[in-house]
Amino acid sequence: MPNVIAFILAGGEGTRLRPLTQDRAKPAVPFGGHYRIVDFVLSNLINSGIFKIKVLTQFKSESLNRHLKKGWMLSHLLDQYIDPVPAQMRTGKSWYKGSADAVYQNLNILRESHADTVMVLGSDHVYKMDMRQMIDFHTKSNADMTVAAIPFPLNEASNFGVIGVDRSGRMVNFAEKPKRPFPMSSNKKMALVSMGIYIFKMPFLTHIVAHDAMVKGSQHDFGKNIIPSVYKKSKVMVYNFSKNNFPGMSEGERGYWRDIGSIDAYWHSSMDLISVSPVFNLYNRLWPIRTAMDAHPPAKFVFADEKSKRIGMATDSLVSEGCIISGGRIDRSILSPNVRINSFSHVEESVLFENVNVGRYSKIRRAIIDKDVDIPPHTIIGYDLKKDKKKYFVSEEGIVVIPKGAKV
Repeated sequence: MPNVIAFILAGGEGTRLRPLTQDRAKPAVPFGGHYRIVDFVLSNLINSGIFKIKVLTQFKSESLNRHLKKGWMLSHLLDQYIDPVPAQMRTGKSWYKGSADAVYQNLNILRESHADTVMVLGSDHVYKMDMRQMIDFHTKSNADMTVAAIPFPLNEASNFGVIGVDRSGRMVNFAEKPKRPFPMSSNKKMALVSMGIYIFKMPFLTHIVAHDAMVKGSQHDFGKNIIPSVYKKSKVMVYNFSKNNFPGMSEGERGYWRDIGSIDAYWHSSMDLISVSPVFNLYNRLWPIRTAMDAHPPAKFVFADEKSKRIGMATDSLVSEGCIISGGRIDRSILSPNVRINSFSHVEESVLFENVNVGRYSKIRRAIIDKDVDIPPHTIIGYDLKKDKKKYFVSEEGIVVIPKGAKV
């Protein structure tokens, strides 16, 4: 494998995921219980044998930096590192103007790394991928740039960069978030969309981002500016993610990739984790998802009073360490550490972050409750959306979101 360095773009504001990003960077948003979103791209890189990783941070990065420091320390003695890199204004008095500008402002890191191949990846997607297979495809193709892509329903593709390829896999067309996406030639109901995962030859990358920095009117973004400007005159190849395999993969997981940039997408992706045979499996020991772990006691389920229906119970759910299900019930839900569900309460199809306390006789449905929220007894959430909208954020699909530390 070539000498690879990875740049993870973790500096976006995450406006579509508010209020979950009200006090934290999007990559630091909890997901799947005790994980953070950034853990998925980091785990894919580490599992693929890529140990030179820079995480480019910017907005509200304190919790993200703390998470990386606590759980993602590699050995610099072995030239391995996962380093957060804050915006430093090395090229002028401005924050990162776009994804390409984030790389441009850190060209000094690339030059000092002596790598010959650069991966640039987003940090807000949930997927498993053996990166070595994409790198091998890039190397054998002798590509200047390679873009990972996946077939996606045509009627949902306008949120992504849409790609056209020839028979060799070379990019021959591209449109960033088009209102009318063009279909794949092999399937008119699907479009081939960019996953925001790129591989570059080092000299090519340094040249194109430096050139783009000088272009007036550019938004300095890989999708909006870089790809449209290079694919016709340079060799840009497209890697089909649906052909990627990783150890322990079930056929149902093939091609699983979710952009969780909105509340509804976040909720749907969370629900993907909790079925009997989940389409995204967190229990594959051959391709583990790693994270920072705190010292919490095991989860506990107490009370078995069937007569009064005071039973601590969880069905089709993920319950993290430190949780206490004290005579209440959860169904199709995900609990982060140190959540308490008190007697006679019922939580369903919901995601509860750390240190949430649900009072007795409460009923919660299709909700996301951020950390440190105390739900008083007899509270009802998710059953009357007109009432909920007066007090909380409610998504287009009716997911109620209660922000961090809110008084209910």
